[in-house]
Amino acid sequence: MKGWFKNLEKKATIITYGCQMNVNESAKMKKMLQSIGYKIVDDIKISDLVLLNTCTVREGAAVKVYGKLGELKKLKEKRNNMIIGVTGCLAQEVREEFIKRTPFVDLVIGNQNIAKLPDIIEKIQKGTVDHIVMVEDEDELPKRVDADFGDDIVASVSITYGCNNYCTFCIVPYVRGMERSVPMREILDDVKQYADKGYKEILFLGQNVNSYGSDRIEMGEDFAGLLTKAANIEGDFWLKYISPHPKDFTDSVIKAIAENPKVARMLHLPLQSGSTKILGAMNRGYTKEEFIELALKIKKEIPDIGITTDIIVGFPGETDEDFQDTLDVVEQVGFENAFMFMYSKRSGTPAAVLEEQVPEQVKKERLQQLMRLQNARAKEESKKYYGQTLKVLVEGPSSKNPDMLTGRTSTHKIVLFKGDEELSGKFVNVKIYETKTWTLYGELV
Repeated sequence: MKGWFKNLEKKATIITYGCQMNVNESAKMKKMLQSIGYKIVDDIKISDLVLLNTCTVREGAAVKVYGKLGELKKLKEKRNNMIIGVTGCLAQEVREEFIKRTPFVDLVIGNQNIAKLPDIIEKIQKGTVDHIVMVEDEDELPKRVDADFGDDIVASVSITYGCNNYCTFCIVPYVRGMERSVPMREILDDVKQYADKGYKEILFLGQNVNSYGSDRIEMGEDFAGLLTKAANIEGDFWLKYISPHPKDFTDSVIKAIAENPKVARMLHLPLQSGSTKILGAMNRGYTKEEFIELALKIKKEIPDIGITTDIIVGFPGETDEDFQDTLDVVEQVGFENAFMFMYSKRSGTPAAVLEEQVPEQVKKERLQQLMRLQNARAKEESKKYYGQTLKVLVEGPSSKNPDMLTGRTSTHKIVLFKGDEELSGKFVNVKIYETKTWTLYGELV
């Protein structure tokens, strides 16, 4: 790519924090670094270049990043030529403050500019500049670049960037910008490319994937159409996607999933709260009743669907009655799994300054109660798999039991079974003879 990079045996480490979008962007940066002569390693002690790809959704994420930077500072004091960079959402939010607070950081790159990474590294290595801060407001689509996902099983494709929803607890729209949809032709080209390479799972990414095409109405592009066209591409693979928004989950999307077996039966549908009052305060755009109606409709139209969710407890103003509404939704819908969190203030969001902040002890008690109910419902939901023969994507030997293989169903359920390691990365049929809350046990058929 650039002559001066050739024959340099340099090592780089990418540490990823946050969501699948960050994982995808790290895979792209990995590919770019390899193209300019870097070997990717896990050990920061031997690395010439360390990139922290950061998240800013929760306050705790920033604490982890600054803690890691403290560790890197000590390493750089011993190895002055080491390059340290910060990318991702925290870089987008903090910007120039990174250099002021941590002057040993060499580069700060926002989400919009990762394609410029090779040129930025060149400038720093040549000593052209001491620090580079390249953080533009996100109002355009980032340049499409190739990625190295580290295996031949799962590839991801960003179909939208940014978000227009402005949930009051979320910082994402402020750091990732307004919603922009990738032209469908580019997405389908990526799907075909990864299918041809033998990837078995292709994951569509976006802050709100099912609003895809809302800015491309004149082109006739929408999420239902994208799913249908992608499912018609030749190859043995699943299509998965995260995360849709309940308010934008249309009948046409339900139909597209139901009619295309290549579209996986894993559906992550964030609830956040079961209280209509709290949902309004969160600016979610739906009521308790509308969410339940949607979830049950999806289950009816797609009987083999597995629904998971996100739930926040202790949002400002949440009363015992509001919390009971959340428990009621969990009971009625029957989620296979749920990511459950206590509300934490995120600076820069409207919710952070709301009155009626819920005491920490109350939040802890509610979270424990919610977890007990959800775990019980998950156990019940798991029983439906008993006796079924399921298509399973084999991931490899189980980390806890090397004598067993582990894989995932179309609903993303973990399955353990005996088999040869050479089955890794392949689809197999497994008959389920035992069900536990989070894991299914079966035998090859």
